[in-house]
Amino acid sequence: MTPEILAKIKHEKKILREKIWELLSERGVARFPGAFGRIPNFVGAEAAAEKAAETEAFKRARFVKANPDSPQFPLRVKALLEGKTVFMAVPKLKAPKPFLRLDPQKLKVHPLKGATIKGAFKYGEPVSPEEMPKIDLVITGCVAVTRRGERLGKGGGFADLELAILAHFGKINPETPILTTVHPLQIVDEVPLEEHDFSVDIIVTPEEVIWAEGPKRFTQSIIWEALPEDKLKAIPVLKCFWEKENVSRETM
Repeated sequence: MTPEILAKIKHEKKILREKIWELLSERGVARFPGAFGRIPNFVGAEAAAEKAAETEAFKRARFVKANPDSPQFPLRVKALLEGKTVFMAVPKLKAPKPFLRLDPQKLKVHPLKGATIKGAFKYGEPVSPEEMPKIDLVITGCVAVTRRGERLGKGGGFADLELAILAHFGKINPETPILTTVHPLQIVDEVPLEEHDFSVDIIVTPEEVIWAEGPKRFTQSIIWEALPEDKLKAIPVLKCFWEKENVSRETM
């Protein structure tokens, strides 16, 4: 992919994000803390979580990797109440142990408190990818998504990185179901895609469960070429991987 094409895709993504954020705000379905610049919380998030909890993928899961954003909070609570262990990433993966384990058997507070970002930091156990079990279900947030499963995040690239790290350690694979909950207005016809973008398998709105029609997009490991140097240096676990990769290549 040439720099010109990549720049065009990034620009198209930016335009689509702003369009969705504005649409949700104008229609009055964006909830606190507002749509712009984030995975937007939406009216009906609880109903979408209830519907998501009825899927076999959710029912069968024992170990769940979930995003920390507001619209998926009801689903994180539901998972903990049903005895599932939930893993959340430290924001921007900035800690040496970049994931937080919320074990409902050990949680000292009600899931309504433990499933918040603040609660996860206070009551969750920091773990490295090596210390995590194989994940049965990934819950992610979206700004926009197609019925084929193509996903658009808020632009930081951290959701893609989190999954690439877990794939690197064999904690997820192409068969691991990835689920998102969204407002119907977030479902679009097209999403511009980069090499590292992953797709979702299950899209849940307050009204329906959609099984993605398109091909699975899954990165088996970290795409080093796509990582800016500042991000590589700012994320301890990535810096460690990179140094090991370079050493192993030099000794080959």
